Amino acid sequence: MEQYDTGGTPDPFARSVNAFESLTATLSGRPAGEWTHAELEEHLDDAGRALIRQLLQDHLDLRAIREEQQTRDVSAPRPVGPEGTVRPWREAGHERWLACLFGHVRVRRVAHRGPGVCNVHPADACLSLPAGRHSLGLGRLAVTEAVRGSYDQALEAIHRRCGPVLGKRQLARLLVAAATDIDAFYRARIAVPCTRDMPLVIQADGKGIVMRPEALREATRLKAARSSAAGRRGRLAPGEKPNRKRMATVACVFDIRPAPRRPHDVIHPPGGRTEDRTPRPGPKAVNKWCTASVIRPPEQVIAAAFGQAHDRDPHHHRPWIVLVDGAHHQLGLIHAEAERRKITVNVLLDFIHVAEYV
Repeated sequence: MEQYDTGGTPDPFARSVNAFESLTATLSGRPAGEWTHAELEEHLDDAGRALIRQLLQDHLDLRAIREEQQTRDVSAPRPVGPEGTVRPWREAGHERWLACLFGHVRVRRVAHRGPGVCNVHPADACLSLPAGRHSLGLGRLAVTEAVRGSYDQALEAIHRRCGPVLGKRQLARLLVAAATDIDAFYRARIAVPCTRDMPLVIQADGKGIVMRPEALREATRLKAARSSAAGRRGRLAPGEKPNRKRMATVACVFDIRPAPRRPHDVIHPPGGRTEDRTPRPGPKAVNKWCTASVIRPPEQVIAAAFGQAHDRDPHHHRPWIVLVDGAHHQLGLIHAEAERRKITVNVLLDFIHVAEYV
């Protein structure tokens, strides 16, 4: 967005008002009366985003004007930097870009300076601006879209909603930054104590992740090299990527309340259900704790899950249930960890999960 000066404008939101009036004039004009609903949606999508972006820009400019007016007061206290040094000088007009859900806006603020020290911008702290260019709302949207598919799909969805506000590399950085606090969050989170009749469930599974060739484990990399040297093979089935994956171990710990059910509550009888036998609701997982790793070996991930379960039930008064899909290697690790901790576990095979393999 082009920079403009609002110092002489009576109304700080005059440009937003003009943009809104221009939009209403377009919609009330004769050409718009012949548009289809799809053309109206497309126009409002672009013009509406531009209007909201202009509103945000006008608000930021208004805050900048107010800050500059406040700094003219010689009696105002001087801010102190992170190292404890007072910043005696003030300089207006310092700017930075911010990429947000509505596009790019420019943030103008006052820099408080000192000899041999970095600048301090109190407006950045007031706005809680990120260290980088991309807003927290854009970071949340990036995480929401990235968990649904690939980077390319997430980037395309973000561009459809926000316009070209970031690239693929910036998207990856936002996701890495969003994941840095997961371990600290779980360490600070304390599960609600449960009674003895509430089962404690540990769920473990494996997930294949497609990797770059240099990131494969040595044995898989050698198989991939031999397969490549043998030439191309036939068309692969959906999801089939031989010698291109590393297995990540996924584990989850949660509490459930017992929910007694009858057979027809789980699988409907022949002929379908009747209104006389309403299905009873199944158990609901609460207080979830999840972890996953493609770097750590499976035994460490399963040990971490058992450690989380032990913190919830240190005296082993509650029934422990381990939900698995029947992988022999994983079952061996689970039994070994349970024996090491002297815990009696009830292994529950998710037959529905593995039925396609039987």
